[in-house]
This record gives sequence, structure tokens and C-alpha cells, in this order.
Amino acid sequence: MTIPVLKTHDGLTLPAVSFGTYKLNGSAGVEAMKSAIDVGYVWLDSAFNYENEGAVGKAVRDGRVSRDKLIVASKLPGRHHQYDEALATIEESLYRAQLDYYDLYYIHWPNPKEGKYVEAWKALVEARRRGLVRSVAVCNFLPEHLERIIEATGEVPSVNQIELHPYFPQDAQRAWNKAHDIVTQAWSPLGRASAMLKDPVLTKIAERLGRSVPQVILRWHTQLGVVPIPKSAKPERQKDNLFLFDFELTADDMAAIATLARPDGRTKNQDPSFYQEF
Repeated sequence: MTIPVLKTHDGLTLPAVSFGTYKLNGSAGVEAMKSAIDVGYVWLDSAFNYENEGAVGKAVRDGRVSRDKLIVASKLPGRHHQYDEALATIEESLYRAQLDYYDLYYIHWPNPKEGKYVEAWKALVEARRRGLVRSVAVCNFLPEHLERIIEATGEVPSVNQIELHPYFPQDAQRAWNKAHDIVTQAWSPLGRASAMLKDPVLTKIAERLGRSVPQVILRWHTQLGVVPIPKSAKPERQKDNLFLFDFELTADDMAAIATLARPDGRTKNQDPSFYQEF
């Protein structure tokens, strides 16, 4: 199966689906990631705070796909936004993973109360200059945060990873990202396996297409031009979550799913305008 790709403004080629590694730790996590690589995932999403960068690196080294054909990503935690600490943390991320570079490195959250995310962004840009990372990105950045880092450095993130699913489609943020040539990536694309998987609108579409509800939701993401990050340790589910491109949702399907949007659609009220993660 051929997986479509997207191009970032700085020249990175990204697959239309990435693989989440949150809570995939230790030897079991390594085996789950190796399975995902075998199934066809080439973009592994991790973070310093997931405490599994070592497992990610082990899976990359032991997997059947060469390093140069993989996209490996990690993220800077909020407690290390200070410039020198940020650079040291990126180095530690690489030491943990035993990798020479990351393809993508993100600021995990802006943590606006501390107000050091511009400093952190400058550190990521410097890390790219030093060859530690190929492309610099952000997670959970609102337009106000993006405007500040772009104004301060002239550097536009390649990717903005945000909470996004049918109950919280983030229309305005997606439009802002697109207008500034920023790829939108979706964490919690299935609403953290919530009641969404039993939603009658989604269930009806899935039944008509002979697909699972997760496949319908993930296909909805890709048709919006968003890169979802599904996660599973089970090979069969990994495969189902990746095999999304031999069917298509109709315009009526997309319109029906659009009606599911909720003003309070965030799963855990993690609003980047005030939420803090260290």
C-alpha cells in the first residue's frame, strides 16, 4: 500500500499517518514499535516526557527499515524552556535514543504563564543549525504563540501538533496553520478511545463502508489534510489504523462528521492558553 506524503516548507517529506508511542516503554514498547515499522509506519512520535526515547532508538536500530527512511521525533518539556537547558535537553534526548539526530523536534507546550517559549524556540533553531535536528516544530501552539516565535526569529515551525478529532476539529487553527504553510498533526485523533467510537453518525458511516469507526475517523483526518497519530501495541490494529487509503469518505460523510463538533470538545480541558505541562 502506498501512503501519501506531505512536504514541509523546509523540505521534509512526511507520511500522511504517524505512529504514537506514548506509554510504549521498555522491551514491550520496543517490540510494539518494531511491529509498527514492519506494518509500514515510518514516522515515530515521542517526547522527553514519555520516558521512552531509549525504546524508540532501540526500535529504530533493530527494525527492518534503515534509519534514513524513518522520521523520528521528540519534544522538549516545559521545565527546560530556558535556552541553555533546552539545548542540553535536546542533546540528552539524542543520548537516550542513541541516535545522531532527530528528524523533528518540538516544543511540547508553550506554557504561557512562564513565557519562555520564545527562548525555547531559539534553542530549537540553534539545535537545527548544529545538526542535532533536521526540522523544528511545535505542539499545542495557538496563533498568538506562533506569531510571537515567528516575529522573534523569522522561523516558521514545520509542524504544529494539536488535539484534534471529530468532537474538536479545530477549524480556525487548521486554517491558520495552512495559511502559514505549517503541517497540522493530530494528537488524540480518536478522542482517547472515548464514546466517540460508539457515536451513531460515525457508526453508520463505518457500517456502510464496511470499515471500523477508527478507520473512518482517521480517514476523516487525512481528507482534511491533517496527519493523525494513532497508537496501538497490537499488530492487527496497527495495520487497520494505517490502511486508510483504499476508500474515501463522501462529501456528505464529511459534512455529517462536521456536525459532531463541540465548543467544549477538548477531552481533558488542556487549553494551551492556560494549560501547563512540565
